[in-house]
Amino acid sequence: MAGIKREPGVEYTVLVPNVRGAERALGCGIDEANLVMSVSEPHNRSNLRMTREQSFEQLKDVVGVIGQGPVAVNVSLSTVFGCPMQGDVPTDDVLRLVERFAALGVRGVTLCDTTGMAYPSQVQALSQHVRDRFPDLQVTLHLHNTRGMALANTLAALQAGIDRFDASLGGLGGCPYAPGASGNVCMEDLVHMLDLMGYQTGMDIDRVLAASARLPGLIGHDTPSQILRAGKRLDLHPIPEHVHSLSKQVANAEIGCGQ
Repeated sequence: MAGIKREPGVEYTVLVPNVRGAERALGCGIDEANLVMSVSEPHNRSNLRMTREQSFEQLKDVVGVIGQGPVAVNVSLSTVFGCPMQGDVPTDDVLRLVERFAALGVRGVTLCDTTGMAYPSQVQALSQHVRDRFPDLQVTLHLHNTRGMALANTLAALQAGIDRFDASLGGLGGCPYAPGASGNVCMEDLVHMLDLMGYQTGMDIDRVLAASARLPGLIGHDTPSQILRAGKRLDLHPIPEHVHSLSKQVANAEIGCGQ
């Protein structure tokens, strides 16, 4: 954090797992602390080696350390749209945890599709539930593209009034407790879609693509970025020379068929 060049208007967030981490983070000049736990009991035990109640109590202590000062607190709730071990996760379980964290005074919550199990109507319904019940909370969506639905789920969340989304450059990432899970929704694919739809993302798609193009050389394999492979929608190709003489070609083809 000490080596990062700070850009005006950018909020610098760190993942804080426990009280010790919170104390260290506060000494780094952070803007936001992001806390994580799963709504699914088996996923929380697998991922964090704690029960949900143990995780909540630990994160409650973290919120207490950070206090009501200038550093904001966001809580990312994993597996809200489904768990690969449990299956469906009840909406009431999600809402109860959101309510408990809201009572602690956190600024926002992130609804995480940790293993890419979400589908559009589900995303829209849960997003609407949370926004209606907790209008003062800042709500973020964290979508994975494991089953190819991240962009569709983004559109569903937008319809519910969500305007904050996590994204991963090149679509990197995954979940160790979900075989085959892909990374967070690809940033350049998301920005490209939102730009076309007229949303002001604040992102320069060409610079994002330039950064993403460096990833394969750094990580040693291709990324799932669609836009990096195909180009932007209006990245046009030159018209082949033979197209200009197409009428002659068609005429010759007809003569050939007649013969």
